[in-house]
Amino acid sequence: MKNEHRLKKNEDFQYVFQHGYSVANRQFVLYQVKKEDQQDIRIGLSVSKKLGNAVVRNRVKRLMKEALRPQTESLYQNRDVVIIARKPVTEMSLTEMEKSLQHVLKVAKLFHR
Repeated sequence: MKNEHRLKKNEDFQYVFQHGYSVANRQFVLYQVKKEDQQDIRIGLSVSKKLGNAVVRNRVKRLMKEALRPQTESLYQNRDVVIIARKPVTEMSLTEMEKSLQHVLKVAKLFHR
């Protein structure tokens, strides 16, 4: 995921939580908010300390980024999105994570085709 496609600042995350709406499945919670004044989609990833130590959390984040990478081009662009991982994610493979993320993105109606 490119740097300009990432949410990093706490105030950006808080804005999405307060003004956006959420969609969830067993593995992920997705918050999104439409931003008319921006060109690209920005995605923030969140993995709680409850999921495990730093090694586990970083592995989950790497897998989430890799699962999202091929799908970012087919998503609506003027959005801020925050994806929160839930506990079952720690045992998932990359293909399972791709399917689960695709499902939650589809439910959130983020695909433009």
